[in-house]
Amino acid sequence: MHLHASAKGLKGSCCTRLITSRTLQGILAPSFTTGSRFYERLYAMNNQNHMHRCLELAERGRGLVGTNPLVGAVLTRGDKVIAEGWHMQFGTDHAERMLIKKFDQEIKSDDVLYVNLEPCFHHGKTPPCTDLIIESGIKHVVYGMKDPNPEVVGQGIAQLRKAGIQVDGPVLSELCERLNRGYLSILEKGRPYITLKKAQSSDGSIANEDGSQKKITSDEQDKWSHTYLRSKHDAILVGVQTIVTDDPELTIRFMNKKVDQVIPLPLGLALDPHLRIPLTAKRVNGELAKQTIIIADRDAKSDSEHELLSRGVRILRIPMKDGVFDWQVLWSMLTTPHDNFFGITSILVEGGVKTWESFRNAEQYDEDVVLVG
Repeated sequence: MHLHASAKGLKGSCCTRLITSRTLQGILAPSFTTGSRFYERLYAMNNQNHMHRCLELAERGRGLVGTNPLVGAVLTRGDKVIAEGWHMQFGTDHAERMLIKKFDQEIKSDDVLYVNLEPCFHHGKTPPCTDLIIESGIKHVVYGMKDPNPEVVGQGIAQLRKAGIQVDGPVLSELCERLNRGYLSILEKGRPYITLKKAQSSDGSIANEDGSQKKITSDEQDKWSHTYLRSKHDAILVGVQTIVTDDPELTIRFMNKKVDQVIPLPLGLALDPHLRIPLTAKRVNGELAKQTIIIADRDAKSDSEHELLSRGVRILRIPMKDGVFDWQVLWSMLTTPHDNFFGITSILVEGGVKTWESFRNAEQYDEDVVLVG
């Protein structure tokens, strides 16, 4: 299998150079004034192991938490995990609150709480997690990365330390940032994190000479793509011509069974300026229709619009400039929760050629992955 990949880094972060979360990064362990290097390394290894579990738990919220960050938490006693929690869905308890609420034992002084993101300090849809941590009696917290949200950014850590709680970190910060690259992208760029994915033959072709669909990738590549690309993004986007020509389902069918993640039905996005998507397309039928958003020109008219809406398809009306959608309006619509839509933080763009070029020309992307068959 040949894989070419490049990435443009997020401001202030080098984590986007990673393509999968398999690569382990170093951690910043708290300094030791006494004791041997052996115990320092052991402490760092334990922190790393528990933070990896936080990241695994956090992934369970993928596609369900909207524009909120992915967060997992574990509580340990003598290095044994005694409780776990994660942010399950937009508007529900944060990971720390879920863990503490379901833990039915007494907190002991040597228990340690691990969380991949700094606990929140502000009032949102739920009360501050810092208050609950303090009230619970937890005396030691290890975090993965600081929350860059202006409403938090270090204040959660400061509040815990002010209450006499030992706070250590960051631990595995690059992996933590990689996990929440979409959340970071919204804060720093005002748009979702965008990955362009393309499959091509060794001669550079992406279809047969007559334009029909061509099988390019191997089973191994398909499994890798679904496990580390499709399942790691909130939405999969294609142009309408790809739907007309290939009629893709845009689902996750091939997964590495070792990955600890329950995958929800992916959100499908279709760039369709003139609303010409066929009513026979798989993405607008059955359960897939309810997870499909068509992005159309605000002036587009179609006899099929009423039928699409009745099936549960959402249609976003976005103004166009010089033949392309107004990116800023589009990103605002896709990252603003409304009604039963909680927003998205990451998009995998799978084609076709015109769609890839529109993203590249406008520099509206962060990673470029090419699978060569």
